[in-house]
Amino acid sequence: KSKDGSINFTLEAASESIQKKVILYDKDEDGHYDTASAFIKSMRGSDPDAALYWMAKMLYAGEDPRFIARRICILAAEDVGNADPLALVLANAALQISEFVGMPEARIPLAQACIYVSCAPKSNAGYLAIEKAYQAIESQKVQEVPDHLKDGTLDGDALGHGKDYKYAHNYEGHFVKQKYTRKKVRYYEPTEIGYEAKIKQRLEKLRKINK
Repeated sequence: KSKDGSINFTLEAASESIQKKVILYDKDEDGHYDTASAFIKSMRGSDPDAALYWMAKMLYAGEDPRFIARRICILAAEDVGNADPLALVLANAALQISEFVGMPEARIPLAQACIYVSCAPKSNAGYLAIEKAYQAIESQKVQEVPDHLKDGTLDGDALGHGKDYKYAHNYEGHFVKQKYTRKKVRYYEPTEIGYEAKIKQRLEKLRKINK
C-alpha cells in the first residue's frame, strides 16, 4: 500500500495470493502463437519431452484444450500421415475425450496423443499429394468424368453412363486395370517410412499394372 492510500497489486502479489505461478501468455499476442509454434515443431521434430513442456505451459496458462487437441490432429495427418495411420485415430480420440471430460483430466489423453504423435515415424506425403491436386485444379483445365465412371441411374443409363465399368471385386485380387481419369494424374508418392512402406510396395505394383 502506498502513502496516498492506493494499493499496488502486482503479478507477484497475485501469484502469491492464489499460490500459483503466473504465466505471461496472452492468447491474442505473440506469446500464444510462439508457444503453439514451438509445440507443433517439437512434435514434428520427434521430441516428446519438449512438446509436453510447451503443452503444459499452454494448459497451465488456461489455453482451451480443444485448441491443443486440434493442433495434434492436424499434425498427425500432415506430418505423420500414413507412416503411422494410428496417430490420427489416437489424436481424434484425444480430441473427443478431452471435450467430454474437461480439465484437469483432459491433460492426460492429450499428453498420450502428444507423446504418440511425437514418437511416430513421420511422412508428409499425404499433405504434399493434396497440395499438388489442388494446384492442378487451380491451374489446369478441369477434366470431365469418364463415361464409364458416371452415375448410370435415371437418365444416365440411356446416355451410356456407367457402361463398361469394371467392378473391381469381380476380379482376381479385387483389382482390375481401368482408367479413372481421362488424363493420367499422379500426386501421391509414398515414402519408405513406417507403414507407408507397405503402401508404397502395393501401390507400385498396381501402378505398373494400370499403366
